[in-house]
Amino acid sequence: MIDHERDLASLHEATERLLTDAASWDNASVAEPSRLPGWTRGHVLAHLARNADALVNVFEGRPMYASAETRDADIERDASRPLDVQLADVRATAERFAAATAAPGDWSRTVELRNGVTDSASRVPFRRWVEVALHHVDLGCGYDLEDLPEEFVAREIDFLAERFAGHPAVPSTGLRADDGRTWTTGGGAEGGPVAVSGPAPELLGWLAGRRDGSALKTEGGPLPQLPPL
Repeated sequence: MIDHERDLASLHEATERLLTDAASWDNASVAEPSRLPGWTRGHVLAHLARNADALVNVFEGRPMYASAETRDADIERDASRPLDVQLADVRATAERFAAATAAPGDWSRTVELRNGVTDSASRVPFRRWVEVALHHVDLGCGYDLEDLPEEFVAREIDFLAERFAGHPAVPSTGLRADDGRTWTTGGGAEGGPVAVSGPAPELLGWLAGRRDGSALKTEGGPLPQLPPL
């Protein structure tokens, strides 16, 4: 069962953790490449700020973004800002998101996100937590997948396994973490079943497109090629 209030508290902690790490940089550090191809750290911070505002739109019944082109242009516009401006924007937009989620509302209602995707309002705080936590890793500042909370790792594997379930490009795939937790995904492509196992952070890294899966073990076939998120 989704506990949106607990997720909001976890999101706040994750945001503070990211801001604390980034506060140790200088302006030159913001312009350094992130782990995401073609994006600097400034791009990642700008995206996090604009995503928070977009989710405020969702909670207030407006389109998440005016258009894909506007979303991308806003990130490019804001990516080269000085560190203090970037961090102030991330904090201010996080506070706006917190205020929007504190307003009375029906958490069981369905809301519309990007590209026609819909979800329960109660799942949006976790979606935002995902944005903050994974993009913290993407900043390449010493915070990695292995540093993510265990609960977060398991839940995001749940989410991504569900996302790829039945996907026409992914064969039937069983996932097993070293601690014994299991998931199933894929099933829309020929082949399989493929068994994939390894540490939970490595499973998450592969599913989320952050690692190539070379640290994982496979049986029954090669490691499936996952479509981009």
